[in-house]
Amino acid sequence: MKNLEVGDLVLCTVDRIIGTVVFVKIPIGNNEIEGSIIMSEIAPGRIRNLRDYVVPKKKIVCKVLRISAQGNIELSLRRVSQKEKKEVLEQDKQEKSYASVLKSVIGEKKAEEVLKKIAEQEEIISFFETVKINPEKLEKIIGKENAKKIIDILKTQKSKKKKIKKEIRLTTTQSNGIILIKKILGIFKDMNIKYISAGKYSLETEAKDVKTADKKMHELIDIAEKEAKKIGVNFSGVK
Repeated sequence: MKNLEVGDLVLCTVDRIIGTVVFVKIPIGNNEIEGSIIMSEIAPGRIRNLRDYVVPKKKIVCKVLRISAQGNIELSLRRVSQKEKKEVLEQDKQEKSYASVLKSVIGEKKAEEVLKKIAEQEEIISFFETVKINPEKLEKIIGKENAKKIIDILKTQKSKKKKIKKEIRLTTTQSNGIILIKKILGIFKDMNIKYISAGKYSLETEAKDVKTADKKMHELIDIAEKEAKKIGVNFSGVK
């Protein structure tokens, strides 16, 4: 289970409000850690009453702004787009669906123990997506017969792929600029690439979960940026 990083989106539960600061609980694996949101990061514009936006026990999607050396986690609610919010809530819904399937086969108490064990190693969604291809991972935990029952159920469920879209700008003053730019775009050959205008392109990829799609996108962007620098192409404008 990876640690939180700046820019991560997290589904939090509002714990308490003290003055103009909102404190939330963030689930990390089998534990909960505390984060805080200052008033200016709750919503844009003037806020007359914090409780119009947050109340104790309400679940909210936040973005990690800063993590201090002491481990204090500062969050933002207002910087989360509707699209990002929807994606996080869909992930939470999918995770609960996997948990429900597990409970229906091996019982609630044992399922809680298994989910706890899985969460210590990796994301629950990632684990169950993997076992559809590699059932041995699940067999080692709950046995071959129960694993088969769960995988059979999972295979009947429709899996909607998640899309990630970014925009980049590629420019160069070199005489063979078109060839160089095509070389950079070739790095994204497995993605949907669209020309927008004046060296601006959109990149779109998809995967079974948002984190996988986002990871794939950023890995290729890092490769393309390094290659662009080597061959004299300006690479910028990533959104």
